[in-house]
Amino acid sequence: MAFRHDIRRGALCMLASHALFTAMNVLVKELGGRIPVVELMVFRSVFALPVLMVILMRSGLGLGSLQTRRFGGHALRAGTGIAAQSCGFFALTLLPLAEQTALGYTQPLFVTMLAIPFLGERVGIHRWSAVGIGFCGVLVIAAGQGALGGVAGAPVMGIATAVAQGMFSALTTLLVRQLSATESSTTITLWQSLLMGGFALLLLPFFWVTPTPLELGLLILMGLVGGAAQWLLTEAWASAQVSALAPYSYSALLWSMLFGFLAFGDLPGPAMLAGSVLIVAAGLYILHRELVRRKAVPAAEEPKA
Repeated sequence: MAFRHDIRRGALCMLASHALFTAMNVLVKELGGRIPVVELMVFRSVFALPVLMVILMRSGLGLGSLQTRRFGGHALRAGTGIAAQSCGFFALTLLPLAEQTALGYTQPLFVTMLAIPFLGERVGIHRWSAVGIGFCGVLVIAAGQGALGGVAGAPVMGIATAVAQGMFSALTTLLVRQLSATESSTTITLWQSLLMGGFALLLLPFFWVTPTPLELGLLILMGLVGGAAQWLLTEAWASAQVSALAPYSYSALLWSMLFGFLAFGDLPGPAMLAGSVLIVAAGLYILHRELVRRKAVPAAEEPKA
C-alpha cells in the first residue's frame, strides 16, 4: 500500500477522524433527549455501511473477507463493542461533551488491569501507579460534577456509564488482540460492524420512536459522519505504527471542548481540566511503559540466541 508508514498522513487522518467522531457525538447528544440509545446505534451502524463497502473494495477480497473460524470470538467482541457504544451514547445524554470524552480515556487503565487475567501479563509498579493516577483524575471530574458531594441522579449515572464505556472498550481491545492472532483487520472490522448492527436491530422494535423529518435527517447525518470517521481511523492505522499515532487520539478532548462550547455553550471547569490532565498523563505513561517493555523483551532474549 503506497501510503503505509507515512506518519504525517497517519496523524492527519487521526486528527480528522476524531474531529468527525466528536461531531457525531454532538448529534448523539442533541438527539439523545428523545431518540432511544438503541435507535441511535442502529442508524449509526446502517448508514456506516458505505464504509464497509470501501473496506471490502480496498481489501480486494470481497465477501471472502468474512470467512472465519472464530465466529464466537467475533460475536463476543461485538457484544462488548455494543455495550461500550451504548454506555458512551447514554453518558452523552447526561454529561457535558468534554467530561464524557475525558472519562472515556479510562480505557488504557482498564486494559492494563484486564491484561493480567486475559493475557497473563505482569504489571509492574510503574503501570500500577499510572492506573492509580488515572482513577484519581476520574474522582476529580466526579467531584466537579457534584457526584461526590451527595448529588444524586444524572451526574452519578453519567459518570458511572462513561467509566463503564472505558471498561467495555478495554475488553474490546483485548478481544481484538486475541482475534488478530489469526484474523485480518479487515475481517475483524467487517464482523464488528455487521454484528453490532444486527444486535441493535434485534432490540429496535422494543425501543422505536418515530423521528420527525428533522430528526431523521440528523440521524442519517450521524451515521454518515460516524462512518466517515471510522474510515479515516482505519486509514490512520494503515499509515503508521499504532505507538506513533496513539497520542493523537487525545485530540478528541480538544475537539470536545471546542464543539461543546459552540453547540451547547459548555465551558470546562477547573475540575474537568485537572482530571483530564491526570487521565491523559496516565494513558500516555502507560503507552510509554508498553514501548519500553517491548524493547526490553528482545534485549532480554539476545543472550539466549
